[in-house]
Amino acid sequence: MDVENGFVNEPIPEGTDIREEIIRLKKEKDAVVLAHYYQKGEIQDLADFIGDSLALAQIARKLPNRVIVLCGVHFMGETAKILCPDKKVLVPDVNAGCSLADSCPADEFAAFVKEHPGHTVVSYVNTSAAVKALTDIVVTSSNARKIVDALPKDEKLIFGPDRNLGNYISSVTGRDMVVWDGACHVHEQFSVEKLVQLKNEYPGAKVLAHPECKKAVLLLADKVGSTAALLKYAQESDEKEFIVATESGILHEMRRSCPDKTFIPAPPSDSTCACNDCSFMKLNTLEKLYNTLKYEQPEITVDPVVAEKALKPIERMLAMS
Repeated sequence: MDVENGFVNEPIPEGTDIREEIIRLKKEKDAVVLAHYYQKGEIQDLADFIGDSLALAQIARKLPNRVIVLCGVHFMGETAKILCPDKKVLVPDVNAGCSLADSCPADEFAAFVKEHPGHTVVSYVNTSAAVKALTDIVVTSSNARKIVDALPKDEKLIFGPDRNLGNYISSVTGRDMVVWDGACHVHEQFSVEKLVQLKNEYPGAKVLAHPECKKAVLLLADKVGSTAALLKYAQESDEKEFIVATESGILHEMRRSCPDKTFIPAPPSDSTCACNDCSFMKLNTLEKLYNTLKYEQPEITVDPVVAEKALKPIERMLAMS
């Protein structure tokens, strides 16, 4: 079966119980499905594991299964393949990219690094394998502060590609880092004005914000953290209302695990929609997941030379996490 337009576009027979077939195919193919918190709720519900980028990387390297299906975006599939070169790594749609990763082309980043000799390169996991291959240590939003704090104080640092996360880490660690000027289109779009309106409408609500958001949004937050950290905060808090400034997919797990609490999505500035969705994350569907498992396509491959170089900074991250 050929992959057309980045995914297997094969009609599914009428009357097929897609959910049951996915469960059956996972067992038949010795496959495990990993899903990011930003996936549609129906995919999260069928996944064997859900988590943020750090959790999915930690899980992937320990899996005994023959096939890994990564429901997220392309760089996550690459990371899984780098960590599990002997596994078949599949994604439902290779078009599920990442605006942040795209904002940092490997050739331009290589030139940037060359312009700053003597610097340790710290790269966010939201990058291509080629950029990771240019990196000394990879970080996620869950561990970036811990890892930067652990590096010698006199060590010169480059941080890429997210300027908002880089500037936030710089502010909380006191490190003067050279920051690449990239951003996530989802987290850039949160409206400060609409967030203030929501705070007025829900005066008792705690604001949860991802560090990829702009500084003005972070200053309004009661908790700044990765998706996993925001979820944990909501689960452990005695508060009952939360305004959430990150991709809306996390609301599914928040509501599932905290049914007695209210979660209000922070809206983007350029839309009347109440949610802020990643169009790339939402490219993955149950139909595509079914066909991916059935035909074992599309498959993620990484150039072995690139993978070997990219593995070292990923392993360094995992060792420090």
